[in-house]
Amino acid sequence: MSSPSGAGLSVAGLFAGIGGIELGLQRAGHESELLCEIEPGARRVLESRFAGIAACDDVTQLDELPPVGLVAAGFPCQDLSQAGSKQGIGGSKSGVVEHLFRLLEGPEARRPPWVLIENVSYMLRLDAGHAMGYLVERLEALGYAWAYRVVDARAFGIPQRRQRVLLLAGREQDPAPVLLARDADEPEGVDAIGPVAAASAYGFYWTEGRRGLGWARDAIPTLKGGSRVGIPSPPAIWRPGEGSFGLPSLEDAERLQGFPAGWTEPADEVYSRPRRYRWSLAGNAVCVPVAEWVGRRLAGSNPGRVKESRPLQSGERWPLAAYGSRDGRFATEVSKRPTQRRFIPLGEFLLNPPTPLSERAARGFLSRAREGKLRFGDGFLDDLDRYIAGLAEEPLALASAA
Repeated sequence: MSSPSGAGLSVAGLFAGIGGIELGLQRAGHESELLCEIEPGARRVLESRFAGIAACDDVTQLDELPPVGLVAAGFPCQDLSQAGSKQGIGGSKSGVVEHLFRLLEGPEARRPPWVLIENVSYMLRLDAGHAMGYLVERLEALGYAWAYRVVDARAFGIPQRRQRVLLLAGREQDPAPVLLARDADEPEGVDAIGPVAAASAYGFYWTEGRRGLGWARDAIPTLKGGSRVGIPSPPAIWRPGEGSFGLPSLEDAERLQGFPAGWTEPADEVYSRPRRYRWSLAGNAVCVPVAEWVGRRLAGSNPGRVKESRPLQSGERWPLAAYGSRDGRFATEVSKRPTQRRFIPLGEFLLNPPTPLSERAARGFLSRAREGKLRFGDGFLDDLDRYIAGLAEEPLALASAA
């Protein structure tokens, strides 16, 4: 197969959300021709931010794809996420990816040269990786070669520990060099829980404490659109040098996904409680710089060579990166960082001061943390205890002053 030609591609975006993939591809020189999204608030954002582009409300009602160079599909992750229902690829949410393949099964002459799929990395482990097996088998049956890779948003300069699977499939050109030929070193100990630096900021899930923490140094853990186990979009941020605990603003959450601040404002026209639902839109989005990187790799004329690989054995666990076709499947050793752009630590990245974590939320987390067996950064729980005591004293001080 040949390498990418360097030409910009026309794009059809299915399950487009608020346009993370599409905005990233646009920044890389590609052009959207169709956007399909069912959620009313997200659709309103697309109408505003991608004015004049053909749109459809429901992928299940879409009869055929336009003649485009690439179909993008960041299909719903709720059934594949560690924080979701874990029903798998056949679940009521994630199962709508079937309509991607229904559309790809149309006339072969109209089948797009490229397909880009994005979803959570947990899909490689859930049900022994059944979801990935399903996706690549369907692609192979349609004559596509494929490659996938787990990538971390921090590689693209974003202080968010967001690990996602990028799956790229090509009918005429080889997707493996596009995704796998570039690699950067994984920093050592970046997610380790241990010595704490006073100058750093640490992100964690304040709704957890017993089973999970989401610990991230100079970054936040993955923004989420909500889940059945109660993990909301805004994680908490601890500044040990200040002894403060707070939540990032919605505008900073948009920026932590690579959008301009205020990107989801058009959704205010749709919701009665707009900021709550805009958090969900931001948390469910695809990180824009990740899609931009793929777009630039597709537009490049010399993607390079894939590192040394080995045959992927039947029944073997899916690795962090692999490629294949009907002729065989192969695993290759690459990091989660295909590049490393200049990284801005979380404390410097935020435009707005975090909203202080409420006394109730802080007490709840501390109680769960003391009941559980998780490890925490040095001084973390003691600092949280002092923070709660300070909040409890504030009403007394105000009463005395009155």
